[in-house]
Amino acid sequence: MAGVTLDKVTKIFPGDVVAVKDVSLDVKDKEFVVLVGPSGCGKSTTLRMVAGLEEIDKGSISIGGTVVNDVAPKDRDIAMVFQNYALYPHMTVYKNMAFGLKLRKFPKPEIDKRVKDAAGILGISGLLDRKPKALSGGQRQRVAVGRAIVRQPKVFLFDEPLSNLDAKLRVEMRAELKKLHRRLGATMIYVTHDQVEAMTLGDRIVILNDGVVQQIDAPLTVYNDPANKFVAGFIGTPPMNFFEGTLKDADGSVTFTGRSGSVVVPAEKASRLSGMTDRRVTLGLRPEDASVRPAAEGEDNALSAEITVVEPLGDDMLVYLSAEGEDFVLKLKPRAGIEVGEKVSVGVDASKVHVFDGDTGENLTRAAQ
Repeated sequence: MAGVTLDKVTKIFPGDVVAVKDVSLDVKDKEFVVLVGPSGCGKSTTLRMVAGLEEIDKGSISIGGTVVNDVAPKDRDIAMVFQNYALYPHMTVYKNMAFGLKLRKFPKPEIDKRVKDAAGILGISGLLDRKPKALSGGQRQRVAVGRAIVRQPKVFLFDEPLSNLDAKLRVEMRAELKKLHRRLGATMIYVTHDQVEAMTLGDRIVILNDGVVQQIDAPLTVYNDPANKFVAGFIGTPPMNFFEGTLKDADGSVTFTGRSGSVVVPAEKASRLSGMTDRRVTLGLRPEDASVRPAAEGEDNALSAEITVVEPLGDDMLVYLSAEGEDFVLKLKPRAGIEVGEKVSVGVDASKVHVFDGDTGENLTRAAQ
């Protein structure tokens, strides 16, 4: 296996369309890194450049310490798993998995061993004589992964491999991929638009937007300490709530004041807001970091709101609220007495709030600078 290094990689398509801009990333040997972001953010283009399927306009890519900008895809010692499986419909599972090794003129006994070993790892040993049309979506995806495993490459590349599967199967396959990574000890780069996949699979995740890296960190660090408003709003289900307002400094404490209420920023975070009085900011609040209680006037760390929708989910419930024209959602434990149309006070856990610059979106209260 080997690490992968991207140094200020840029890709410009005809018409001066900048798909990827100055992306730098160091994927360690045996690390599982996930590229995530909305459609058109440049994640698949970045993966295709690592694979050699797209030319690099600026920067360099190294695999195992060797710059591969001018190395053909077949000579990069990588294996790629695509979204659409890309299986040969006229070949059996065995022949699909063996095909790449056969082209490279591996001895038949070695091909047979590798195919059967990979099939055993993936639990498809009983499917080797079937053709793709006789397989379910999950089975086809396992075959596509198996075809990559038999190559024993330096790096595995996954381009949204689970997006064609149903919700239940996606959860199962996520767990299988995680176990596979541990078992193979392989370097893996995985692309997805699904932030749940990114959070559950990656050792680190790379959030991209408009071709620019927004943050590279461990999943929980990204969730708890987002670098900016975009990351905060993209990572999390439901996404973070945002409230517009200003900062006020009174009696040595910093208070966020918005249309629907005020929140006193805790001392540790307030120390990072020195000199920002009257600055236009956005308060960020995760749906699970607040509670609902009967309406009351003049409370600190509380927002006055009206319940507009209640969605029971079994072990949780989503409560949608409106406060002075600002809509937001809370994630609460199910309980009686939550009624649509009810006016309530939303108690905010001030230790969990984030304050973002109103112009740049930068997280002004971020611990990891």
